[in-house]
Amino acid sequence: MTRYQIANCYMGRSPLINSGGASGDNDLHDAIATAVINKRAGGAGLISGRKAFQRPMAEGVGLLNAIQDVYLCPEVTIA
Repeated sequence: MTRYQIANCYMGRSPLINSGGASGDNDLHDAIATAVINKRAGGAGLISGRKAFQRPMAEGVGLLNAIQDVYLCPEVTIA
């Protein structure tokens, strides 16, 4: 579905930034999975408000660092 969203963004000329979704029990796993799917489909980023900012500081920073690591990782490429 993300590839269809990219196609609707003028074939990638307008970057796609996905929302991270609601906060829950598996936030770290969900955020990383969403970031990998978004990056592999050609997306530009991930919005992660509640998942990171409604947690203790160390957990929130860890979550944001994990998302950054996905986008900086050269092994995660467009599928």
